[in-house]
Amino acid sequence: MIFKQASRSALLVSLLLAFAPHTDAHAKHSKKKPLAVKKSSAAKLRKVAFTPDDQGEFANFTQWKDVSDFIDMMVAKHGFDRAELESLFRKARYVETTIQLIKPAPPGKPKNWHAYRARFIEPVRINAGVAFWDAHADALARAEEQYGVPAEIIVGIIGVETIYGRNTGSFRVLDALTTLAFDYPNTSNRSTRMEFFRGELEQTLLFARESGIDPFSLLGSYAGAVGLPQFMPGSIRKYAVDFDGDGTVDLRNSPVDAIGSVAHFLVEHGWKRGEPIAFPAAISGNEPGRGWDMFIGQPLEAKFTLDELKGAGIKPGAEPPHDMQYGLVDLQNGDEATEYWLGTANFYAITKYNRSFFYAMSVVELGRAVRSARGG
Repeated sequence: MIFKQASRSALLVSLLLAFAPHTDAHAKHSKKKPLAVKKSSAAKLRKVAFTPDDQGEFANFTQWKDVSDFIDMMVAKHGFDRAELESLFRKARYVETTIQLIKPAPPGKPKNWHAYRARFIEPVRINAGVAFWDAHADALARAEEQYGVPAEIIVGIIGVETIYGRNTGSFRVLDALTTLAFDYPNTSNRSTRMEFFRGELEQTLLFARESGIDPFSLLGSYAGAVGLPQFMPGSIRKYAVDFDGDGTVDLRNSPVDAIGSVAHFLVEHGWKRGEPIAFPAAISGNEPGRGWDMFIGQPLEAKFTLDELKGAGIKPGAEPPHDMQYGLVDLQNGDEATEYWLGTANFYAITKYNRSFFYAMSVVELGRAVRSARGG
């Protein structure tokens, strides 16, 4: 989606609604066999004149000490040509919009699950999901058989991420990542986030070299995520698969590769075949200090037994299996009552895609809504 004619404020609002952040989910270095991009698609990208969401401004990154140190690392560690990298970073642009969009929400505004949910569980996305499922039913069934991830979860993720490829982003990935890697906003976690984005910048350059493409041809979200499933470059190298069997991986142009890659990502992050995802729950008394609140704010994993949770006053709406572990999921509703769920390992696998309970539950509910709309 291109917003070049919108006002700056409209641009920021539109992009915030269109793209969920992905930057925590896909960041590990890969030693697997290099992936290729379909040559016809790469050639097409080099020829087409595109207009990024924000074309940025000249910054001469080669004069920045941290960029110079990064170039030294790429030369020493990966054998890149110094002159080529210097030429590349002289062409990179500083994108102020990425800085504004990556900033955390202002404090004080309460989270609202119902408002968040309404952005994704709505007719446009549901209808697009039905069309996507109908068009790729065979690939979705094959992914479910091979990886054990239900088709509705794959459909839910791709729908939440990009409305099935409609909103994949048109920022130049190299510009966005360079900006965030070396001038991340002044937040409490600035050092950690800059390290993350420098790792993704490294992965972008490696991916472009392996694939034989111009790194400036990669377009994506303001945070550098690419394609229908919005994989970060590191995740493309580590988790993307050639699911359509043509010998290459192309998350930008192959919905089938996107389907297989999403399923593979979830399995690699703990998805368990045939297990449930979440159970509704209620809090007995709903008062702080009664024991149940110790389960809030825990790491994103299912690590408590059903007896532990029940003993703290947490009552499931239906009786979950006793031989599994769970975590307490709190979906805050602003001034209204918080909604609680017991999340299984499969629920938490979805949070590894995006570290948010709201995100994971939206994926689950969108997938169910699309399945229901198809008559399933």
